[in-house]
Amino acid sequence: MMRRAALALVVALLATGAAAAQDDPAHAASAAARQLERAAASLDAATSARDRVRALTETVQAYEAGLAAMREGMRRVATRETTLSRKLAAREQEISRLIGVLQVIETSAPPVLLVHPSGPMGSARSAMMLADVTPGLNAQAAELRRDVEELRTLRILQANAAEGLKTALAGVQQARAGLSQAVAERTDLPRRFIEDPVRTAILLGSTETLDAFADGLAEMSDTPIPESDADISAQKGHLPLPVQGVILHRARQADAAGVRREGMILATRPRALVTAPVAATIRYRGPLLDLGNVVILEPQRDTLFVLSGLAEVFGEAGEVIPAGSPVGLMGGQTPENGAILSLSGDGTGTDHPETLYIEVRQGGAPVDPETWFQTDKDG
Repeated sequence: MMRRAALALVVALLATGAAAAQDDPAHAASAAARQLERAAASLDAATSARDRVRALTETVQAYEAGLAAMREGMRRVATRETTLSRKLAAREQEISRLIGVLQVIETSAPPVLLVHPSGPMGSARSAMMLADVTPGLNAQAAELRRDVEELRTLRILQANAAEGLKTALAGVQQARAGLSQAVAERTDLPRRFIEDPVRTAILLGSTETLDAFADGLAEMSDTPIPESDADISAQKGHLPLPVQGVILHRARQADAAGVRREGMILATRPRALVTAPVAATIRYRGPLLDLGNVVILEPQRDTLFVLSGLAEVFGEAGEVIPAGSPVGLMGGQTPENGAILSLSGDGTGTDHPETLYIEVRQGGAPVDPETWFQTDKDG
């Protein structure tokens, strides 16, 4: 079980990152810090197996949000450091001249400064010019001092972030392991049916398409499966996506190979947590055709949410799970510190290498998932 001290360290680090970053990353880091604090409190207060699942789910999501916020914040820090370093390097000659002038002013004896070859009038004009120039020199010197001090602060922040990220990455891995165990130990969920493994194996072996498999889901039990009386029509268009990620391809949008699919594809970070967007029955979980590991959720009668491409799947077929329940983890390897702080993948999609396919089926036919899920399609 995770230690509270590890969470506290990440919260403090995120607060430091929030102070150094600007605009959205700062707000995201602050929100992630508060989310981590709430997750720690929920984890400490958890008593039943179901409470542990909820608390660990919240903790994993808090770590994911915190790491994403920190990544963006530290990329801004690195960008700012590069900008300042280049700025100071470009002004190297100007800095040298400025230092030389300031040294002359500081070390020259007053009588020498006051004597001018053209006499008293020349000395007076020189004094006036020097009085005009000195504030400008002082301002440039102050600006340079600020830049140098900011650069020093940014480098200290980067050094501190490396140690904090090490703790955060260990924490999220421990939280995921704890979540897998808590889900396996959960026994208090209601069930609509008990899966018959023989019937399921026959169905898997006799179907060649997702359509055919979805149509045959009722055959997975040796007793009739009760119809669901749930109704989520009021939430249509407002459901959260099941995983943190970015839309790679929308429904029926051709990919690089020209393939068009009925569902959408989300690009996610490695080991991202996938959750149920709404209360639903798990109709199937496991490998399916060439889709990898699949979870099929039934939130209401004649409506299925198909999630494919997971590395691990949680729960059992027939269980009725609450909204936000974990249903699996994406694949890949959690990146190391250097990869998280690196600028090389910024904006290229290389930090979202995993893909989750989401298909929504109503009345036996696929529909655009964006009619159900809240995305940026209209924004």
